[in-house]
Amino acid sequence: MVYILQSGDPGYDTNIQHGLIAATAYQSTGIQWHNGSYVVTGATGTAIGTGQANTTSIVEKQGTGSYAAQLYNDLTVGSYSDWYLPSRNELDKPYLNKGTIGGFGGYLYWSSSEYDAYYAWFQYFYSGFQFYNYKLSANRVRGVRAF
Repeated sequence: MVYILQSGDPGYDTNIQHGLIAATAYQSTGIQWHNGSYVVTGATGTAIGTGQANTTSIVEKQGTGSYAAQLYNDLTVGSYSDWYLPSRNELDKPYLNKGTIGGFGGYLYWSSSEYDAYYAWFQYFYSGFQFYNYKLSANRVRGVRAF
């Protein structure tokens, strides 16, 4: 478990606990954010709860190929096939809990949040620094799923 939704988070319910679960392993140690087409995908959500919609939007605009969002669109781990590339703020939760979760290392990880046609947001797990990088750069990815 990575994060339990708090009051004020989208999807928070006082009666039912919801949150995010991180995949237990890398799905890639270096994959591009896009399939080679520099287009605006509309994946601009950064808040908790926007990663799934971002991932869907990226795949709809980029189509087939070997890139981060497509990897999660196709991924099944165990009996779960609802994994997605976390939004910028969702990606910060595994960083804040990396000592408890383990297996992250001090690498750059893609978020599903787009900056513009050429750049997307990443997080550096050594320092927590978030910035944008060329979509053609090969960064690590580790998906999440909502519960």
